[in-house]
Amino acid sequence: MDDLQFDDGVPHAARIWNYWMGGTDNYEADRAAGKAVADVYPDIVTMALESRRFLIRVVRFLTAEAGIRQFLDIGTGLPTMSNTHEVAQEIAPESRVVYVDNDPLVIEQSRALLGTPPGPVTYLEADYHDPEAIVAASSLDLTQPVAVMFMGVLGYVGDFATLRSIVSRTLAPMPSGSHLVLWDGTNTSASVNEGGAALIEAGAVPYHLRSPDQLGRCFEGLDLIPPGLTQITQWRGEPSPPSIDAHGAVARKP
Repeated sequence: MDDLQFDDGVPHAARIWNYWMGGTDNYEADRAAGKAVADVYPDIVTMALESRRFLIRVVRFLTAEAGIRQFLDIGTGLPTMSNTHEVAQEIAPESRVVYVDNDPLVIEQSRALLGTPPGPVTYLEADYHDPEAIVAASSLDLTQPVAVMFMGVLGYVGDFATLRSIVSRTLAPMPSGSHLVLWDGTNTSASVNEGGAALIEAGAVPYHLRSPDQLGRCFEGLDLIPPGLTQITQWRGEPSPPSIDAHGAVARKP
């Protein structure tokens, strides 16, 4: 990682998210950008924490109930707590997890922070705009189901048609019984839209919020797992969960 160049004076998406999650792998520029968003949209911290709880519930379901043993976690960001491989391998130690990110710094720092996991884990530097390259480099066993995960990362795609293409092309080579997990922030309140504007003003990469209906179109042709597309806090969560501007779902490929 010492040979990789980075500018800690420029806000970085993965480190901003790490800050909202309560992590320590961030710099002053990241904290300033994160605070600028939180000042106008305080629920961003709740969203960050609830997104990890959603991940935990989803991976437990996929491992324990759906029998999935392969996970393709695309746009993984910096590790914090209860990462995909930790949740899956606690239930099924043989579970294989492929983490994908297009930032070499994120990949190298993830390797350093996570060390040598007890089960099979791969870190792959690749861009989700090229799903075919990701699938080819992942060495997944495509005779067995795979859980494809886009966890709060597709907002960096400006064009919705491109977003749908990324999702469909990633799923295309996956066998029957594979699952899509996708959540993202949604444009369901004035304050979350103000938060998105504050992120841009702070110098960070823009994040494009979409409607729940748009996110739902990413699951066309798949069998939604109950309760379907919903706020991530309501996906098999606790009674009376908090309401947030983030929707997601899990669906099975027939």
